[in-house]
Amino acid sequence: MRERPVRRLTRAQARRIAVRAQLLSAPRPRELLDVLRHLTLIQVEPTAAVVPSAELVAWSRLGNAYRVGDLDEAVSAGRLVELEAGLQPVDDLPLHRAEMELWRGTGPMQPWQEETRDWVAVNDDARREILAILYDDGPLPTSALPDATLVPWESSGWNNNRSLRVLLHQLVRRGEVALAGRDGRDPLWDLAERVYPDGPTVPLEEAMRIRSSRQLHSLGLARVRGVKTPREPHDLGPVGEPAVVEGTKGQWRLDPSYLDGSFRGRTVLLSPLDRLVFDRERMADLFEFDYQLEMYKPVAKRRWGYWAMPVLHGDRLVGKVDATADRRAGVLRVGAIHEDVPFTAAMSTGVAAELDRLARWLGLDLAGDWVTVRRRGTKNRAARSSDPVISADHPSP
Repeated sequence: MRERPVRRLTRAQARRIAVRAQLLSAPRPRELLDVLRHLTLIQVEPTAAVVPSAELVAWSRLGNAYRVGDLDEAVSAGRLVELEAGLQPVDDLPLHRAEMELWRGTGPMQPWQEETRDWVAVNDDARREILAILYDDGPLPTSALPDATLVPWESSGWNNNRSLRVLLHQLVRRGEVALAGRDGRDPLWDLAERVYPDGPTVPLEEAMRIRSSRQLHSLGLARVRGVKTPREPHDLGPVGEPAVVEGTKGQWRLDPSYLDGSFRGRTVLLSPLDRLVFDRERMADLFEFDYQLEMYKPVAKRRWGYWAMPVLHGDRLVGKVDATADRRAGVLRVGAIHEDVPFTAAMSTGVAAELDRLARWLGLDLAGDWVTVRRRGTKNRAARSSDPVISADHPSP
């Protein structure tokens, strides 16, 4: 099959495609499950400097149509499942079952996968003990399960002395154990057969092709090989169309369904783990934005803050907001607003409005030094208005 001609995109066109694909343009989507089906997954990270990342990702798309805890309720109701720290619709399980079987040794594997599979085999007695305990008493928290591994897991340091956690992770990969819910932040484990509904298995090659196509649709524009994300193809293959973006090197893959139509932007406070910015190289290429998650850095070495939220305005990433939810004091404390470009009045109004919405959504009052925004004409009445919309024609390439 002959490859289609290479599309040539400006950076602005590429950014607008990326924003639209991530459901961050206007108008907002309305239904949580529709958002999950489109995005394919939402990464789970329990850090709650403001609110856990998955909650912020959902709210940044749905606004006040999303309530804190809706994701957990969807997991408990069996509408979503958590696979390798990623929430996905339960209807997508058929696309993952063949890969689960692969981890049990049913097909060719990469050397690192073989090493992991062999480690589980050496610790088969510990595996069987966990399955037996869950069969009798599941769901159970990690603390209720024994670490009976004979050979400990060895890594570069991050997972040393965490053999039980690694073994549970592998049992999830194999489709033997599943996350059945959470008790606060603590995961509750059960046998996968009691959590996952019965269903078909899509053959691995077809499943990976479908998953690649859906991943590209959720991103709009991507490198063939992007950042590794659990449960997503690392190599997109031939899906979509080839494209080049001005000012960037090499070819991209483009979902052509985003080439038509107008672009209506809005101002959004993003999770540091939002898919729009998660691939930092792609973010730098398309948005020319400098950002790192600094929660693991010493305080003295942080430029923007522990959990600074990137600011999207229209089709540009324009700054970061360093904020912390102080629930004891009942406030969302804004430590700093960093302007990567001098904020226009519209940017200032949009950021203030989003901060006000975020605080009210969390049931908190705003506090802290955010005079920089208010001095540019932002009032509380503007913050309580509907989403500011930045309209622009989306030029067709």
